[in-house]
Amino acid sequence: MSEQAELPIEIDVVAVNTMQQNQEEFLLLDVREQNEYDIARIDGSVLLPMSELRLRLEELEPHQDSRIVVHCHHGGRSMQVTRALRDRGYANVQNMAGGIDAWTLQIDSSVARY
Repeated sequence: MSEQAELPIEIDVVAVNTMQQNQEEFLLLDVREQNEYDIARIDGSVLLPMSELRLRLEELEPHQDSRIVVHCHHGGRSMQVTRALRDRGYANVQNMAGGIDAWTLQIDSSVARY
């Protein structure tokens, strides 16, 4: 078992943007549906819809010990996924507070709001 402190369950969009700018290693996991992803997406994000998570969980296994930041539209679905992954032993998972909507408002206005 690791001695490192557990990451807070939420992270804000400014911190995620800083991580991207610093080229830190982490998985930005988008748990919205394909149609939402087609409307708006954050560069570098990987789509794995919450509705498919149970069927596709093995796709995340290579990232089990990595930092994962989960996001959705406003933060509700991604918080559910964050908690579910933490329950499955993914200790370094965080929810991006405010979701892609907060990203558009605070970080990149070129990302469409819907």
